[in-house]
Parts: sequence; C-alpha cells; structure tokens
Amino acid sequence: MSAVIFRGPHSFIYLIEPKMSEQVHIEQHVIKDFWLKLDNAAKMYPALMNREFTAVFRFYAGLKQPVRIGSFFRALRKVEKRFPYFKMQLKRGFFWYYLEHKNIPISVQEDTGVLCRKFDRETDHGLLLRILVKERTISVEFSHILTDGKGAMEFFKSLLITYFAETGVEIPSGLSYVHPEDPISGEELEDSFHRYFKKNLPDLTRLSHAFHLPFKLQPSARFSISSITLSLNAIKQKAAHYSVSVTEYLISAYLCALQGVYKDLPPAQQRRNNKILRIQVPVNLRKIFPSSSMRNFTLFVLPEIDLRLGYYSFVEIVKKVHHQMALEKDQKLISRTISRNVGGEKNKLVRTIPLFIKSLILQTQYYSLGANLYSGELTNLGKLDLSPAINEQIETFGFVPPPPNKALKIDCGVIGFQDTLMLTFGNITRSTNFERRLSQIFSDQGIEPELTNIKNTES
Repeated sequence: MSAVIFRGPHSFIYLIEPKMSEQVHIEQHVIKDFWLKLDNAAKMYPALMNREFTAVFRFYAGLKQPVRIGSFFRALRKVEKRFPYFKMQLKRGFFWYYLEHKNIPISVQEDTGVLCRKFDRETDHGLLLRILVKERTISVEFSHILTDGKGAMEFFKSLLITYFAETGVEIPSGLSYVHPEDPISGEELEDSFHRYFKKNLPDLTRLSHAFHLPFKLQPSARFSISSITLSLNAIKQKAAHYSVSVTEYLISAYLCALQGVYKDLPPAQQRRNNKILRIQVPVNLRKIFPSSSMRNFTLFVLPEIDLRLGYYSFVEIVKKVHHQMALEKDQKLISRTISRNVGGEKNKLVRTIPLFIKSLILQTQYYSLGANLYSGELTNLGKLDLSPAINEQIETFGFVPPPPNKALKIDCGVIGFQDTLMLTFGNITRSTNFERRLSQIFSDQGIEPELTNIKNTES
C-alpha cells in the first residue's frame, strides 16, 4: 500500500493513503456501500454547527512512552474495519441530512493543539472523526452527529488496547472491549430512540428559563479549556458521606458554584436574572433501555434549585439533587421525552417540509426547548478501567466536552482513571471565575483540587 508522508515539527507522520476496497460484514451480510439516517439526537446538529459551535468532543490518553507509529497504524487499520459506521460523511438531502459510508482509511494528523475544531472536508477527507497524535499523546475527536460519549469511548478503548497488543503488552482474556475480529451486530447501527418510541404519551411539562452565567464572551479564539484534578477515592468517600453517587455529588457542587456566582451579582442584576439554577446531565439510556447501539442514545435529566425560595446550603442541594435524579431517570418519564422528540420527527407534515425550513425550525427549538432552559452541563462518563498491564502504560486520560453555545458559555466533562477524577471545562468567556469557585468548594469540603488553565490555540 503506497503512502505520501509528511514530517511535522515533532517528527510525527501525517499519512494520506489511496482509496481502498472494503467489504463490510454485518450479521453475515456483505455490504460494500451503505447509508444511514441521522439518529434522532443527531438531527439538530447540522442546523446548528458553525466554526465555533462545532459539536465535536475529544478523548485523549497521555502515555508513559512515545507513540510507536508503526504499531499505531497497524492497530488503527484493524480497528477501523470493525467500526465501518464511524467512517461516514454528512450528506444533504431535500428533506433530511443523512450519513453515507466513505470507503477510505482514517488518516492520522499531528495534534497542533486546536481542540474540537469543526470538521473540514479537505483536512478530514469528509469524515466526522479524526485521530491525532503528538509525542506521547493519542487523541480521537468525534462529531456528535456520529455518536455519543459511550460509542466514542468504545472505539477509543478498542484502538488503545489493540495498539498496546501490537507493542507486545499482554491483553488478558475476558477484558471487556470491542475486539477487531468481533462480528458486527446490526443493532450497533440502529437508532434506538425509534425502537423505544411510544405513541400518545402525555406532553412534557414546559420548563421556565434558567439563570445563565453573566461573564462576557471572548472576542475571538473563544474556546479554551481548564481542568480540575481530584482524588477519585476522596470524591467517592465524600459522596458516600452524603449517601449519594459521585455524579450527584458533582452536580451538587456545580449548583453550589452557580449559586455563588448569582449571590455575588449586584442586586439590580440579580433582579433581572432568572432565579432557576438548572444543570443538564446526559444519561446513557443503554442502562435503562437494553441497546447495543453505537450511535447517539443519550437524553438529559435536569436537576435544579429555585433561588426564589431562598439560598441553599450544600446539604440541602445534595438532598434535592439526589431525589430529582432518581425521579427523572425513571423509565416512564424518559419515555415521555423520547415520545416528544421522535414524535416530532415522525409527524407527516414535518417530514414533507424542505430541509432549509426544518433547519430554521431546529435552530429556534434548540434555544426555546434547550439552551435557554439550563445553566450548565455536566457529563460524567464514569471510570475507565482497562487492565493492570494496560493501565500501567497510561499516565493520564481525559475527556474534553464540545464547545458550549453562547448562552451556556461553560460546560464540563468528567472522567475517572486510576485514582484520578478529571473535570475538564470548555469555556468561551473571558472569566475563569466559575472554575475557581468550584475548585474552592471542593477545597472547603476537604478535597484538595489541582486547577490547570489551558488556552486553546486558534488555527
């Protein structure tokens, strides 16, 4: 197989390979080319995406040794054949966008430090995922059009484990991951929202608008990240002290920090602002509705506090969040949200509306039914645990959430590895006030945080 190779400033190799023949085996069927409708959660993103609001998120692993390029490419070529439904390009139809399989190898790019940038047809060859390497760090970036954090994590786990196997690390039998030789199930490609759609369920209660952070936006090169690193064991102990989960504890701290921002506003500004502090928390629906889908299958719960009732102590916030999370993750209530979202898509009138009009409607609904209703977003993907031999090869593991919209301004992605819990914030404002407040809350709770600010570079 021929290749054109360019060397970058860090002696990394950018590889471009010619188009190759590929057959996709899905449940004993051989498919050369295929296309997919966008899943229900993905349908809004093409109408909203721009240079800043990219809907792109990143996983990265910092290794203890420099990446061995030959082993990495061998691993990637094995893994990409197992995930053909991630080698897709976005196409525009008359009524809807759709995904078309693109039969090319995934290229590897040098990581220049520009995080979660919009996908480019030339640089990314039309695909909606990219692989980046720099010295000791391997990163993958996905468009939310393709999948959610769970699907992307499965791909990244498979890539890392296969890479370490290529370098001679012993992979224990029984390790839970998608092996490159595992058969592909048709269920991995399905839109599970449609499978669990029920007709004629009651409408959702309309929510009031929520408080938004008052910080001014950066004029340009908006997206920067910062991180708070915590002891996972210390967080677990503190959550157990309050008899809540780690996620519920983190949400409570997040709401407490938002309350602090509100309390410090001048009285006139407080009067003008909404008094509801509400957090959008993605929930992996595969834990509620059985599904092996590798596409988006996530919805949100919205724990809140209402400052019209007065200010809340941390204990009061924890108690309220715990009960709200238990209620909102109820399968019947989740079914109502699925019914609303999929029901609109199935509406015969909606289906006949041309795409350019649908896009305008989706842009309006995104704020009226989405961004205006919550004050922050916290995505906890849990703890990554591979095997002792593989964990030993990795120094750090992180998750960078997509750039937030201009109303939200800051969002947070959480992931655990070994005894480290890393909270990574995407921020498009001039202020790090919120991150510092949250860090102080952990410190006040007896958990020593490490706050790191990183300025994203502009391409």
